[in-house]
Amino acid sequence: MNYDEFLRRVPKAELHCHVEGSIRPETAFDLARKNRVELPAANPDGLYRFEGFGEFAEIAVAVSSTLIDRDDFARIAFESLEDGVELGNLRYREMFFTPTLHTSRGVAYPTVVDGLCEGIREAERRLGVRCRLIPDIQRQDPPAVAVEMVRQVLAHRPDEVIGLGLDGAEAIDPPEQFVEAYRLARQGGLRLTAHACEDAPPVNITTCLDLLGCERIDHGYYVLDDERVLARARDEGIVFTVAPTATAICYFTADLAAHPIRAMVEQGLSVVLNTDDPPMFATDLGSEYALMCTAAGWGPDQVRQLCLNGVDGAWLDDDERRDLRRSFERELDELEAQLDPDSGAPSS
Repeated sequence: MNYDEFLRRVPKAELHCHVEGSIRPETAFDLARKNRVELPAANPDGLYRFEGFGEFAEIAVAVSSTLIDRDDFARIAFESLEDGVELGNLRYREMFFTPTLHTSRGVAYPTVVDGLCEGIREAERRLGVRCRLIPDIQRQDPPAVAVEMVRQVLAHRPDEVIGLGLDGAEAIDPPEQFVEAYRLARQGGLRLTAHACEDAPPVNITTCLDLLGCERIDHGYYVLDDERVLARARDEGIVFTVAPTATAICYFTADLAAHPIRAMVEQGLSVVLNTDDPPMFATDLGSEYALMCTAAGWGPDQVRQLCLNGVDGAWLDDDERRDLRRSFERELDELEAQLDPDSGAPSS
């Protein structure tokens, strides 16, 4: 087995993937025809073409508008997990969705979440992959809208809904605006994370930890700019869910060897590799590992650690985590034994 195949086949737990950003372009066109919605492209091949975060966000909103009924949401959830399994050996995922993208269009919240749950349950039955859901606050929504969204989440909460997140353009809407929504979520028993320090200073990480009560940080690249925040994150074992390809396209260099993710790992942070919005950025979970690990020169030992970071950072109970970690370790042992001596794997 060569090293590229090894990287694609290692077992993976993904903690940062948006279901609305995981819609296959062909599916988007199918749903658009079904629901009589216009898309900003003539065919699937031209749908996910954009420059910068602003155009990306516009396309994401347009594609989300094709989702109307429970079956639509079930379909995209199942297909997203199917792609993760087939293209990256996904075993477990905690998947974001943004309720107000849909409720603002008149789609009832239970339609959204019940459909997504139907899809992930079907994926577990048919594919063996497990998934849990994290509703996201869209940070361009007013704080009062975010509070009402959390109330909806808590009022209709299937077992699959386990946490609360925060996404959207960060620099113009900092996290402190959403303290009340996070307080309500914490009181309701939800786990907490937030997109932070993707395009804004390290103080946002401190805000998320101290004011919002976050347990994980999604992205977090500018943590490297503040030694005190970096040391705190390392000492407290804060998990960073990073997305190499998406952020290379929107914010950083296309050269993944120079991406801050590499330095974050070298600085001893707990990092998990993720896709973010895979078809929108023409990537998949296997490719994220293959491209990032190869560019950074990470060998099998570091890859093992990245895989296990996903297990350790997941919101599982102790027994579930122990079982998942054991299965990962067994499979990693087997795959490492199959690596060819001339596989191209770095020695470290």
